[in-house]
Amino acid sequence: MKGITWMVVLAGVVVISLSSQAIAIADVARITAEELNAKLGDPDVIVLDVRRAAHWKVSDQKIAGAVREDPKAVQSWAGRYVRDKTLVLYCA
Repeated sequence: MKGITWMVVLAGVVVISLSSQAIAIADVARITAEELNAKLGDPDVIVLDVRRAAHWKVSDQKIAGAVREDPKAVQSWAGRYVRDKTLVLYCA
């Protein structure tokens, strides 16, 4: 995907479709929790929590500033994010 950097902290089977292209989990960069912690607060980094709603609601572990998005509705929210930002998705 031109102009978008995708990073995944932890993920199960995640497939993201943007602009009619699919990016499988094997095709995205991964970072550690420590690497993500160093990037928090960077205006060019957007953290997306893509856990299922039920898991997100009961969890006491959330990344401050993360935006919760429905993993089953990627097509409805993917276009909201600027293509020159780094998107970090996590689901665990």
